[in-house]
Parts: sequence; C-alpha cells; structure tokens
Amino acid sequence: MDEIRGDEIRGKAEGTAPVPLSVLDLVTVGQGGTASQALRTGVEIAQLAERRGFHRYWVAEHHSMPGVVSSSPAVILAHTAAHTERIRLGSGGVMLPNHAPLVIAEQFGTLEAMAPGRVDLGLGRAPGTDGATAAALRRTDRLNEGADDFPQQLAELTRFLDDDFPDGHPYARIHAVPGPVQATSEGGVQSPARPPLWLLGSSGFSARLAGVLGLPFAFAHHFSAQNTVPALELYRESFKPSAVLDAPYALIGVAALAADDEREARRQVLTGALSMLRLRSGRPGLVPTPEEAEAYAFTPMEREFVDNWLVNIVHGTPDEVRTGLDDLAKRTGADELMITANAHGGDARLHSYGLIADAYGLPGA
Repeated sequence: MDEIRGDEIRGKAEGTAPVPLSVLDLVTVGQGGTASQALRTGVEIAQLAERRGFHRYWVAEHHSMPGVVSSSPAVILAHTAAHTERIRLGSGGVMLPNHAPLVIAEQFGTLEAMAPGRVDLGLGRAPGTDGATAAALRRTDRLNEGADDFPQQLAELTRFLDDDFPDGHPYARIHAVPGPVQATSEGGVQSPARPPLWLLGSSGFSARLAGVLGLPFAFAHHFSAQNTVPALELYRESFKPSAVLDAPYALIGVAALAADDEREARRQVLTGALSMLRLRSGRPGLVPTPEEAEAYAFTPMEREFVDNWLVNIVHGTPDEVRTGLDDLAKRTGADELMITANAHGGDARLHSYGLIADAYGLPGA
C-alpha cells in the first residue's frame, strides 16, 4: 500500500472543542439564488473553515435535486483547492456504484496532484438520488447489484489507487494517472502518496466493512440519528488494525445551525426541514425562504415529520449549539464532528459557522 499517515486522517481539536470540527457542504441553492452563487458560497465557507481551524471541508454527491448542486464533487473540490491552502478537502461522499473505479482513481489522483497531502476520498454505496436517476447514472436498472458489489468495487478502486494489481490480472497493465505509476517510471519523481479512503454509511453495512478493513468511518447522523450509536459500536467492535489505522477513527455528520437568537435559528432550520419534507414527498425543489417556511400550512402528518426532523438538528444561540455538540460528542464517542448547516441563504450558513467557531474559541477570529 502506498504511504498514508495517520495524521492525514486524525484531526486535532482546536480551542475548547471536545473533538476536531469539520464542515460538510451540500452546496444548496435557495429560492431566488443561482448555482453560481451557491458555489461561490461554498468557497467562502471553505475559506472561513480554513481560517478558523476546522479540520476538513467535504462535499457530498447528489443528483437530480434542484436545491443541491454538488453533483460533481471532484469538480467542486478542484475549484475549492485553488482557493484554499491548508484545509483538508474531500468527498462525503462519492457514490462508488455510480462510477467506474478507474474514473474515481483518476479524478482523485488529479486532486491529490493539485493539493498534495490534503485530499480525502469518502465513499458511499447509496445512489445519492432516486431510483430512476440512479438507473440513468449507471445505465442499468439492476441497482441492488451495485450495492451488493460494493466490497468488490472498493477492492478494485484500492488496487487502482495503489497501482498494485497482481501479475496476470486483466488490469495489471492499466494505471490510474496521476498516480503511483509515475514514481516507478524511468525518471519519475511523482510522490507515491494517495488520498486516504473513508467509508460512509447510515446503517451497519459500511460500519462493519470499515472496521474489518481498518479504515476510517463517517456516519450520517444528520439524517439517520437513530442508527448512530449502534453503527459506531459495530464499527469499533469489528475494527482490525491496518496499515492505515491502528485504532478506530469515526466522525459523524451533524446538522447544526447557530444564530444570534433562538428565534432566528428556528426560522433558518425550518427552511431546511420544509425542503426535506418536499424531497421525501417526491417534490424536490430549491430551498424555501424563511418567510415561506413560516407561512406554510403543514398538515398534521407533515408537522409530525418536521418536528421529528428538527429534533436532530442542533440549533439555537451559539452557547446552545456548543452545548448540543458537546453532548452529542460525549453520547456517541465520535472522534470528530462534521457540521452541515442547512438554511436558505449563504449568509446564514456562513454566519453560523463563524458563531460556532467563536463559541469554541477557535483561532483566526
């Protein structure tokens, strides 16, 4: 295996934060906004995160959702790499069954060449969209087959990243470029290092697989909170030391939004809840404004969905958010918290990350 150091995975807690803090950006578009504005905001969030001591900035692959423009993580990360200097950048995640492993190895090898030593490759096995869109992406309607083949796809991707298919394998003479092959070519000086792999999940499948393989694990607490503790326990119980990690390392994605007062925080998170309600109802769209969300006439069933959704969003004043994040870190034993702030406008999300950084006394204020 090519060189992966533990310090490329494990973060460092800054200020008074109980664990390292990171950012997950869905690159959302609100009503009245454009994709260009959302992408500019994403860069601004990454720059703020870098300045304030957040450990990493990840984007997540989604498709066919008007309010989420992170359909091409590698493209977004290349752009973000050009506007940052130190923060780790990665995918949270790339949906492996949607792509040929060689293509992912090439894309993230290119990113590693652009931003040496600060690229993460997080992988998921869900489609990141509905079934019809997944079928269009994969050019097959056998979607379960893709999920079932995930361990084999992961093994193939790892071989391409490490450039170590055994002699006699059909792919032994195929190389992901940029990649380790350049270091072994005549006159080659390419670094053999490659992006560390993370497995992502919202259930026990990837938790167990990450543990068995000795890989770091990221759990989607922000939309599967009831499974968080069991999945992390399964990951730790299954963990086997590897060349990558000598002990488990798990982060959880957390929906959190801070505002100057509790009412404003509630207004902002309600926009994300209404957006999710529409998505789950088969009506995806742009993120609604706070005014529309407040005026929306929820049915009793819709109100129950929204109330249950909001329970798992840490929101309020900076002190309230800090307390909520502290409690979550203690309850789950997570090694890192990756915060996603879902709201209508980019200003509200930027302000939230700044307030959270202030609440923990992070550097760069």
